[in-house]
Amino acid sequence: MSIPTLIFRTIRWSAWDGCEAGMEHVDVRPADGGIAVSGVIIAQEEGTRFGLSYRLRLDALWHTKDVVVRTTSGHVLHLESNGKGSWQENGKERPDLQGCIDIDIQATPFTNTLPIRRLGMKTGESTEIRLCYITVPDLAVFPSDQRYTAIDSTLLYRFESLESGFTAELPVDEDGFVLDYPGLFKRLA
Repeated sequence: MSIPTLIFRTIRWSAWDGCEAGMEHVDVRPADGGIAVSGVIIAQEEGTRFGLSYRLRLDALWHTKDVVVRTTSGHVLHLESNGKGSWQENGKERPDLQGCIDIDIQATPFTNTLPIRRLGMKTGESTEIRLCYITVPDLAVFPSDQRYTAIDSTLLYRFESLESGFTAELPVDEDGFVLDYPGLFKRLA
């Protein structure tokens, strides 16, 4: 996939069924030689309603450097990375996250875009990655193994959780941003 130069993007998703289970707004923009991402989510997980905001700082190659997630109930998570797989959580080393490059916030399809953009796979290529998985609303962080396959590097990727066996085919736009996450999220115009 040939990734064009990033310009400012505003993206919104709703829950797949359109009910109160979720809505997200995210802004993606170039900043300080890298990429700045700011998002707000109002959602529900297993019957628990929550709201959260997140801020990501990525380098120019889409390596995650800084993550701040805040829930409306007062929980705060701050992850920092050297972009090469070493992490700190709220200022403390997290050796169990060694080797993770990307993050995956459970409540957003945006974080699926991170490895899609970073890996730049060609059609037919498949890559296994280890990343920091962030659960909501408790903001617990643990390593997770996933696989991404470029079914068509300009249109469609397959996501697989190697732990749970969950699989989804994710259509993307011309910039590699997830359009829909079938059964979970759909992009709003």
